[in-house]
Amino acid sequence: MSVLAIDAGTTGVTAVVVSPQGDIVAKGYQEFAQHFPRPGWVEHAPEEIWQATLEATRAALERFDVSQLRAIGITNQRETVLLWDRETLGSPRRAIVWQDRRTADICTRLRDEGHEGRVRELTGLRLDPYFSGTKLRWLAEEEPRTWALVEEGRYAVGTVDSYLIARMTRGLHHVTDVSNASRTLLFDLAAGDWSEELCGIFGVPRDALPDLVPSWGEVALSDPRSFLDLELPIAGIAGDQQSALFGQTCFDEGDAKCTYGTGSFILTNTGSELVRSDAGLLTTAAWRSPSGELTYALEGAIFVTGAAVQWLRDGLQIVGSAAETEAIAATVSSTDGVVFVPALTGLGAPHWDPDARGTILGITRGTTRSHLVRATLEAITFEVRDVLETMPARTSLAVDGGACANDLLCQLQADQLGLTVERPRLTETTALGAAFLAGLGVGVWGSTDELRETWQLDRSFTPSPDRATADAAHRRWTEAVERSKGWALL
Repeated sequence: MSVLAIDAGTTGVTAVVVSPQGDIVAKGYQEFAQHFPRPGWVEHAPEEIWQATLEATRAALERFDVSQLRAIGITNQRETVLLWDRETLGSPRRAIVWQDRRTADICTRLRDEGHEGRVRELTGLRLDPYFSGTKLRWLAEEEPRTWALVEEGRYAVGTVDSYLIARMTRGLHHVTDVSNASRTLLFDLAAGDWSEELCGIFGVPRDALPDLVPSWGEVALSDPRSFLDLELPIAGIAGDQQSALFGQTCFDEGDAKCTYGTGSFILTNTGSELVRSDAGLLTTAAWRSPSGELTYALEGAIFVTGAAVQWLRDGLQIVGSAAETEAIAATVSSTDGVVFVPALTGLGAPHWDPDARGTILGITRGTTRSHLVRATLEAITFEVRDVLETMPARTSLAVDGGACANDLLCQLQADQLGLTVERPRLTETTALGAAFLAGLGVGVWGSTDELRETWQLDRSFTPSPDRATADAAHRRWTEAVERSKGWALL
């Protein structure tokens, strides 16, 4: 029996069918619109996310025998917050996306009120617009009529996984797992539960939040009237980066991966130990077993990597597709001194500056689109290096996500890090992780050892021995980052 996995990302929804051998045997994808009502604001229409989920699933199952499906796994963009009517399932407003920076002033105010230390102690996170709690505080302050219906219990609050499960079950279930809950600023990491204290700080009614369920195991049943005639157990839930960690079979303490998506995220499994960082990393929940055992992770969150390539395509319109970037960048041997800091929505780890803005330095009359495209790929590798330098030393890095199909990017990454970069045969590890969780929950796989046997290497990228060139390029990048900081305040 196979598993259907839904990967509701930031720019679109991917649906895959994963066989017991760990192969993706069917796939569908549907993009949805990005809304930018003001500079620094990013929104998604919940109904468009749902329709994209239906279309992607329909495409994946078009030529697949649905009687062979055993369960559904869900993974999703994290931190994005949605409101919906518990009865009609309609949403009163668009979702506020994780990239959105509108709550920078709220973060400053909470910091000035002395809350940051306690928030960091309880959540492992920072007071940053990235996380859900500040977005909910903004809604309460700026849209009081809408928020009144949250307080009355008519509107539910949740992340994308909660919303999709509500839609799949005709509103019967309002649930989430610890990997998503731990990104809201409302979850007590040590207690493993929602925090009344944090809900008070951010002004969020505890009753509006979803119930917490294990990351795998049967938690709900899809309603065939709502979800394409499918009546299947929803048996796996995880935020996208924790799902990718699971999909890369990083089950042991010390295992790590880097996912190239809209942003890039480096996670290290820290086991049952809640490890805190003073170097700009986040402490987060990775997953919780049906027996209640909580696994933690350290995370370096980089906001814009793949989104920078999307900007080259949609904003500057100098590439036709992300796939073209490898060939275009390869037409030049260097950027000729051009450095691009893609702080299009501020800077995440390890800098954490919501007021930084995108910066391109070193442009001359001789600069071409090839130089800018190559500078974009190099920027991704620099951002990953900045995060990895705050983590324990390692000899290799497992990568995944759409951009790792770019051989030049992987080679540039290996050269910049001085590490071997390993790309798995299946790079859709975010969706794969959701499938693994759901399959583990219903017995398609009997243990994590069985899942580990499905992992296969596609290619290793060996670093150049020339560290001087790599280090010089990184020093130039570091200077460019400093110049990008605080730009929105000028």
